[in-house]
Amino acid sequence: MVKAATFVVPGDLATPTGGYAYDRRIIAELRALGWQMEVLDIGDGFPRPSAAERAAAQRGLAGLPGGQPIVIDGLAFGVLAEEAPALAPRCGLIALVHHPLALESGLSESQAAALRDSERAALACTRRVITTSPSTAQLLAADYGVPPQRLSIVRPGTDRIEVQPRTRVPVVELLAVGSVVPRKGYDILVAALARIPDLAWRLIIAGDRERSLETARWLDAEVTRLGLAERVTFVGAVAPQRLMQLYAAAELFVLPSRFEGYGMAYAEAIAHGVPVVGTRAGAVPDTVPAGAGVLVAPDDVDALAAVLRRLIESPLERERLAAGARAAAMKFPSWEESAKLFACVLEQVAVESAGEVK
Repeated sequence: MVKAATFVVPGDLATPTGGYAYDRRIIAELRALGWQMEVLDIGDGFPRPSAAERAAAQRGLAGLPGGQPIVIDGLAFGVLAEEAPALAPRCGLIALVHHPLALESGLSESQAAALRDSERAALACTRRVITTSPSTAQLLAADYGVPPQRLSIVRPGTDRIEVQPRTRVPVVELLAVGSVVPRKGYDILVAALARIPDLAWRLIIAGDRERSLETARWLDAEVTRLGLAERVTFVGAVAPQRLMQLYAAAELFVLPSRFEGYGMAYAEAIAHGVPVVGTRAGAVPDTVPAGAGVLVAPDDVDALAAVLRRLIESPLERERLAAGARAAAMKFPSWEESAKLFACVLEQVAVESAGEVK
């Protein structure tokens, strides 16, 4: 069997988000395992493509080879309900769902309902659905009608990192990593920090500020209004080497997301031995073991402020959680291990597709 497949992505594969990082690493590891992986960019307008962008995507999808696995990233796949039925008979159609589109924050009820209906219809056309956490798999089975036997969980891998001892400093360095969009809960984070101005802390926010310019502008104004401008630094999307430096310098990672399909930034923090403060939202509890961090309810400013106060005031508690993070990191899969699970799905679909072509 020729190990060949196509990975369909909406936009530049180098886009600095967790979902694209997952796609990049899986594709690279699959190639290392001997798979001939073609990448098709169908445009960066998804999940809200214009008519011209959709037409261009349709042309690209129509030209895909038949009889082999086709993986489509969920950022686009969820709105391809019209295209999926025509594509499915020609290839082994696999959806990669990082998190359902309808669960993005800031949508109206009608927008969320339309996305939910579209993604449910598109998923019905797949041969397999890959997702990144047990929590999201359960959600797809319960709310989107995906039969459990068609679901596969392939968690993101992590790199093994030699964690260097941290030197205690008088100002606790906080780090948040993630695109500046409503779902990441930065409004909750700055509101919580505004309640502990008496403590010595600094916050760096590393994440793409172009995805939601409205959110980025609002957050800038809110940080200024709350008197935090001298203590909160926005560095935008950063290169991988710079991000590693930020993790190495951080004493706490904090991100009060409203939903995560996995939460790669949380796992990266843990891999660097950084204690996590997050929320019990989506798959975050799957990703952050109890001994590696503290989770609060989403949108709970009081609870987040209380946890941050406790941990900033207690270096011993931070050290205990850092030790828990280092231990937890050893149990995370490597990227090679994750790619091998992904390859098993491709192989199953390739065999099925080849049999149908014959």
